[in-house]
Amino acid sequence: MKTIFDHIELVKGKPHHIRKQVAFASATVGAAFIALVWLAGSLSTGVFSIQESSFAGATGQEPSAVAGEPGNQNLAGVGAASALPESVNTPAHIEIIDAASPSVKKQAEQTTIPF
Repeated sequence: MKTIFDHIELVKGKPHHIRKQVAFASATVGAAFIALVWLAGSLSTGVFSIQESSFAGATGQEPSAVAGEPGNQNLAGVGAASALPESVNTPAHIEIIDAASPSVKKQAEQTTIPF
């Protein structure tokens, strides 16, 4: 039975392109083994499992009803409604605020970027 040292001596006697192939093959096998051990460890510890990611879950509040879940068939327009009681009587509107008056606006300067 050959030892690893006998195999290394055998490979040393081979041409350069064969030694290069052996080196890349052994590096690929080593990297694949490390990746397999990492993946098995990650899967067994549950690193890839989905955790509670909602804001309500993170703050410990009650989860809100979601359209499409059983018992929530009448929530199709829940995205347009607000949960705050004072906004129930407020009509929907868009308010546009002009940040700068026309007299304050500057003319854009042309910039040349040298290469």
